[in-house]
Amino acid sequence: MHDQTIAVRPGEDFDREAVRRYLVTHLEEVPDNEPMEVRQFPTGASNLTYLLKIGDWEAVLRRPPFGPLPPKAHDMKRESEFLKRLHPYFPLVPKPYLFCDDESVIGAPFYVMERKSGVVVDQQFPPGVSVDEAVCRRISEVLVDTLVQLHQVDYQEAGLASFGRPEGFLKRQVEGWIMRYERAKTDDIPAVESVSKWLLDHLPPSRETTIVHNDFKLNNMLLAPDLSRVTAVLDWEMSTIGDPLFDLGVTLGYWVLHDDPELLKLTILSPITTTPGFLSREEFIQRYAEKSGRDVENIDYYLTFAYFKLAVVIQQIYYRWKAGQTQDPRFRDFGQRVRRLMEYAAQRIAEGGHP
Repeated sequence: MHDQTIAVRPGEDFDREAVRRYLVTHLEEVPDNEPMEVRQFPTGASNLTYLLKIGDWEAVLRRPPFGPLPPKAHDMKRESEFLKRLHPYFPLVPKPYLFCDDESVIGAPFYVMERKSGVVVDQQFPPGVSVDEAVCRRISEVLVDTLVQLHQVDYQEAGLASFGRPEGFLKRQVEGWIMRYERAKTDDIPAVESVSKWLLDHLPPSRETTIVHNDFKLNNMLLAPDLSRVTAVLDWEMSTIGDPLFDLGVTLGYWVLHDDPELLKLTILSPITTTPGFLSREEFIQRYAEKSGRDVENIDYYLTFAYFKLAVVIQQIYYRWKAGQTQDPRFRDFGQRVRRLMEYAAQRIAEGGHP
């Protein structure tokens, strides 16, 4: 994967010797009688991801967060199986090596997968990389093209049809995210009710069915060192089968630009795309439409829903922090981020919405 790792955060370590023994027992290529080094990937706020090194062998371990979990969330078996089936058709996904449902090992199910090489572009560019407008435009274009490539995979041929229910997909998504908010609610935010009602009352028809990553954004990609191409697509925990424009909307929801309102920049915390050269959302949509051949007429709806969905994801994390289930200090101000994002979604609706 990439080298941007940290020491394991307090409270998020596991029984390293138990994992080492399990790997040696179940994977022939893992060296025996070698110590295991563990580092943690700091990005991501949901499932926990660790770099494992035993001699010359390396891999990545993923496990659910600590504490009580929402129903059906953080399903390691499903995520591992999804990657296993998708990898032959879309090799940008890491290849899974094994899944472990024996909770006596670390107290939770986990899986171990291939370590992909590349760099993450998150809130700053990697050191030593020369960046200009052409580079930023190229990053934008390869991101769009990778999303189109994913949506071109024949999910039925890949054996992924059972991983989603396309009929009524969008309605279930809207209703499901409204319910998730209610389960994780901590503060009273009036905008939530009006946005929820609008989303339910204005559902567009879904015309196509594809693989949906469901969290396709720049910092879930690994890029080549010169930033010219995508080398891996990560974080498949919410992947499903459904409406490709839903996926496009999610991506656009993270795509914050230099002329966006300050409240959006403060909430999404992705200032890298405000750098000159990154495609505007309109250019992003146009390139996707041209490359995929899809009608993107209703993209305003999907983008508004993306802001709502992102607010709920942040709320779920804030709920866990407030309940003491995670100590990560990054989550302290997530309640304000939820409020700002819900209010922005309501404002978009009031103004008629535009990308």
